[in-house]
Amino acid sequence: MHTKRLLFLISNTRVMCRSVLMVLMAFFCVNSILGQTINKVVVDSLLDTKYREDQFYLGATYNILVNKPESMVQSGFSIGVHAGFIRDFPVNKKRTFAIGIGLGLSTNSFNQNLGVLIDDNNANFTILNDANISFSRNRFQTHLIELPIEFRWRNSTPKAYKFWRVYSGFKMGYIFANSYTFEGEPNAVNYNNVDIFNDVQYGLTLSAGYHTWNIHVYYLSLIHI
Repeated sequence: MHTKRLLFLISNTRVMCRSVLMVLMAFFCVNSILGQTINKVVVDSLLDTKYREDQFYLGATYNILVNKPESMVQSGFSIGVHAGFIRDFPVNKKRTFAIGIGLGLSTNSFNQNLGVLIDDNNANFTILNDANISFSRNRFQTHLIELPIEFRWRNSTPKAYKFWRVYSGFKMGYIFANSYTFEGEPNAVNYNNVDIFNDVQYGLTLSAGYHTWNIHVYYLSLIHI
């Protein structure tokens, strides 16, 4: 009788151990599931679903003159440097479409062969090559405050920081300073704030790119002749 009882107790002990083990396994499974759920909720809560693609920009451009007199040609390297900030205003729930409004500064140089001579506050223009005038430098330079307005599309998400974008729009600018520099024969000339530029600039813009790289085109009217 004692032997049977002992075996019975051992059997009960095994049953209890199995029950405890099953309870512990169930607890760990539930805890693991809850942990994964909580982690997912935490990660989702950290995602910024109201993100904006605000943009501090710094860029360089190669300036090309178009619609110019037939004999006028560019020489050297004409560059522009642009810096500013554009605020992003999404217009749809996925935030793939937006309007961008910004403010910036720009400086541009144009090396070419159109000479300028100021006489009694009147500007006279001459194609230097046609007049057989030798020169080493002939340059216009402008400094502007700019207001870019863009209509934006991109395939970004709250998790994606590398995405394609196409931004089109227009840009308005005000020339607050300009200069004309000539170095050649018979003598060097330098004019500041010459009244040969359209003070208010405006033109069409198009930017397209991926991640941090963009191609930017800006078409504007620069000089009134």
